[in-house]
Amino acid sequence: MPIFLPVINTRFKAVTSGLGTATVIAACLTPLTLLAQDQPGSPETRSQPQGQQADADPIPLVPGEPIWNSFHGQLNAQKYSPLEQINTDNVGDLEKVWEVHTGDVSDGHGDLPPTVWSATPVFANDTLYIGTPFYRILALDPGTGEEKWSFDTQSTLEALTQPALKNRGVAYWEADEPDAGEACQKIVYLGTMDAQLFAVDADSGQPCASFADNGVLDVNQWNNTNAEWPLSLLQPPTVVGDHLILGWAGKDWAFEQAPPGNVFSINARTGEREWTFEVLPEEMREQSGTANVWTHMSADEELGLVYLPVSSPSPNYWGGNRTESAPLATSTAALDIETGEVVWSRQWVHHDIWDYDINSAPTLMDITVDGEEIPALIQATKMGFLFVVNRETGEDVWPIEERPVPGGDGSVEGEVYAPTQPFPTKPAPLLDQSEKPKVWALADAVSFGQCSALWEDLWYEGMYTPPTTQGEGALTYPDSSGGVQWGGVAFDPENQIAVVNTSHIVQYVKLYSREDYDKADSGSGNESGFSPQAGAPYGMRLEVARNWLGMPCWEPPFGELVALDMTTGDVKWRRPVGVSQQYGFFMPESWGSPTIGGPAITAGGIIFIGASMDAKVRAYSLETGEELWSDQAQAPSVSIPAVYEYEGRQYVAFIAGGNSILKDQVGDQIAVYALPE
Repeated sequence: MPIFLPVINTRFKAVTSGLGTATVIAACLTPLTLLAQDQPGSPETRSQPQGQQADADPIPLVPGEPIWNSFHGQLNAQKYSPLEQINTDNVGDLEKVWEVHTGDVSDGHGDLPPTVWSATPVFANDTLYIGTPFYRILALDPGTGEEKWSFDTQSTLEALTQPALKNRGVAYWEADEPDAGEACQKIVYLGTMDAQLFAVDADSGQPCASFADNGVLDVNQWNNTNAEWPLSLLQPPTVVGDHLILGWAGKDWAFEQAPPGNVFSINARTGEREWTFEVLPEEMREQSGTANVWTHMSADEELGLVYLPVSSPSPNYWGGNRTESAPLATSTAALDIETGEVVWSRQWVHHDIWDYDINSAPTLMDITVDGEEIPALIQATKMGFLFVVNRETGEDVWPIEERPVPGGDGSVEGEVYAPTQPFPTKPAPLLDQSEKPKVWALADAVSFGQCSALWEDLWYEGMYTPPTTQGEGALTYPDSSGGVQWGGVAFDPENQIAVVNTSHIVQYVKLYSREDYDKADSGSGNESGFSPQAGAPYGMRLEVARNWLGMPCWEPPFGELVALDMTTGDVKWRRPVGVSQQYGFFMPESWGSPTIGGPAITAGGIIFIGASMDAKVRAYSLETGEELWSDQAQAPSVSIPAVYEYEGRQYVAFIAGGNSILKDQVGDQIAVYALPE
């Protein structure tokens, strides 16, 4: 067990200044102590929650009334609704009560890039607010779908940092004490790929003149180091009080030197920058980059903390340019909301050379373990690990162990490998990465041994096998798109049950010298193919392990839905989720499907989720995992559904937009369901 030493608001430079590279790496990886940024804040040094006055009313972690006004439903990222009008007895009667087709869709065969639409519908101000991949805002009547207003950013529809036009929705803010008769006391925000943040009045859809430059904030004005791309605002800001906490997205695998991962706090009313959080140490910022926050965040307003899921540095698959310690990269970092100072952080991958970004907001929860009530959070990861810590201090709830991992094979020059990595003891890994996944006999047979031949040419010594230049490369399992994707973990606070969807995908990565890369490069797709890592001595190729027919070479299931008892950390049940599809044919349900998106849970004992290749939306029993209802959508619903109540009726809203990582099927559908009246 690590020994935690108290630290509050300690700057990274103070920890590492004066230490040699070898000393810093050794200190970072030792299982006996943690660097200051990895140490939790001591409760004794925090007489009251950060950012809260001593006489302030407590702010409950779980809202006292049903809300779904942010990307994860609520700031705690539980994706939970206390509504129970729809329950296990009647969910089979759900019917589509309205749908809207936005028209903002492209399959990539015309003048526009393809669209990827992963927006969570936001219910606030008696309105359903939607952001589209053409960077428009729609304000819809939540009971009928009738348009109240729309706003077009007139943004350039170019794939500047992504292979597709991409949007994950809007953010909503309203003043605690609104000024009567004044506009923009309620605001909807939408970001664009070219780094512009728009603020419009939630009632009228008119730009907020008092926000930044007549309602538009140019976030790219702060892009002043290795500005290889704009700071794309694909994920809506995280709204905490009067703060907009803003991360950004960029290009994976493209450059050695890239914009370094800064997070900004913006005043929700004015657009003024309040603080900047710099992830990478100063000496690494010029030669590396990223370690940004590209997904949503969560917050505990009572503790005054915002929790950041931090990604990996650049380049993703070679780290010889960044051998110094960077303990905030690939981490969960808890910041003081008011100041941006680090209160505690935990690094989940040391010296990340696998693109294992922390890609989902940690889910905050109060759980009872061995009779003790613990303010906890659960951080899902691409590795299929679920790390559970005290959200106030960062201390382990169940032990997290530093374990030895494979080193390099000597084929990659300049690399330095972390000798150990953190492994959770509970919950158990969602996937078994301890040995090479078994070859799927069916896929091998129909390809006349192609899969088994590939397996023999792939290096794998368990989790964290490093990239190599040899053979076909190193097998990676889970893959870079994630054992758990950005939807993260849903949580029922009444029964203390967590639910998470997983993907079981095998990929393989190979590094190429610059000369060999130029000869081998044959193009890339969405999360696959060749990428240059320009400036680094190695380019790379990442491929899904399939046979010539496109069949996965590893055994199914290819995706699962897993429920966990958070009082014990044990699996309650698990089952294949969705149905895989190839060449128009649906596969057996027992094979499951890779998933993108996330679940929502209700007090009616229901899990709602889309996420699968077959473009169905489904309801499962929270207690047993039994499928209770489904309906066909226009495209895979690669988003988090919204659960809300309007005029006494409970609704469930799905966005069916598609993502080419699953399959080449796009949509522009908003589908909303309720019980018959």
